[in-house]
Amino acid sequence: MDLTLHQITTAFSYFIYPFILSLIFVPITKKIGLNLGIYAQENARTVHHGKIVRIGGLAIYVAFMLAMIHFLDADRTINAILIGGSIVFMGGLIDDMLDLSPLAKLCFQAVSALVAIFYGQITLSGISVFNISLNMGFISMLVSFVWIVGVTNAINLIDGLDGLSSGVSFITLTTIGFIGYLMGLKYICIICLILMGAILGFLIFNFHPASIFMGDCGALFLGYTIACLSLLGFKTTTFITLGFPVIILFVPISDTLVAMLRRKLSGHKMTDADRSHLHHVLMFKMGLGHRNTVLAIYVVALLFGICAVVSFFDEIGGLIMLGCLLLIYDLFVEYTGMLNSKYRPLLSMIEKITHKKIEKK
Repeated sequence: MDLTLHQITTAFSYFIYPFILSLIFVPITKKIGLNLGIYAQENARTVHHGKIVRIGGLAIYVAFMLAMIHFLDADRTINAILIGGSIVFMGGLIDDMLDLSPLAKLCFQAVSALVAIFYGQITLSGISVFNISLNMGFISMLVSFVWIVGVTNAINLIDGLDGLSSGVSFITLTTIGFIGYLMGLKYICIICLILMGAILGFLIFNFHPASIFMGDCGALFLGYTIACLSLLGFKTTTFITLGFPVIILFVPISDTLVAMLRRKLSGHKMTDADRSHLHHVLMFKMGLGHRNTVLAIYVVALLFGICAVVSFFDEIGGLIMLGCLLLIYDLFVEYTGMLNSKYRPLLSMIEKITHKKIEKK
């Protein structure tokens, strides 16, 4: 598809309008947070110091909503994203102010997911394998529910460093929007551009050293919206493109799954926080520092995004690239002991071949 000048300027307007709104609303949000005393609490896991407002997601949410209302005509799908996003945003905002229990937060997320599935019909509708269409029915709804709640939390879990969650979300939306454009899904591109603009306006204030955090309200809202967009973009899909959302969202998904396994193996609860997430490992064990750790994860997210795009044009080439990236990631997990100190299948194999001991980091 060749882009015309008109298409480029139109796409720019979708992006710049929420960007400017976000730039305006972030300082206002900071004042609101300071006046209400809504600061990020310092603890053993945090890496910030001082009083930093933690409801920056409010600026992203308002900019996105106003731009959506301005540019798009409402239908059931768009309304479901707006309504469900508002519900999960409110749950996160209440948590930022009052610290809700994990169960209470999950209830907000579950309701939002149900709005998307039953009102907006945002679900996987089927899979085509060897030109045979498979209708999954209830299983499709269940998978969609788990996907929306899972991605919503995954984006929130990586929100541990300045600009990390917002930057990864920006890269993810860029990939979803580009593949949506290649597939001729104009409305997916528009929504991605709008949310990207809102994120970038906030990221200017959120990149290290951050003067404001997005908080749970922002991270959960981004996670929910990204989850819905990924389902919309690939809801009627071939077997190979079913993996696109997973590839695009590899960083938050893998970090979440590794964290769950790590806590299970160590006898801790799934909800117990720790300091062994990918960003913690890169920052402290690998000694990259705050800014370089964030940039390194940006690169990883971008590589998996490129992998998804390559897969769209060349399935075999995409699978080869994906295999190489997964191999490198597994070696990193083993070397750093990110999952478990005893998990070393590939490193043990290399040690046997080379007759050299590889000390874990």
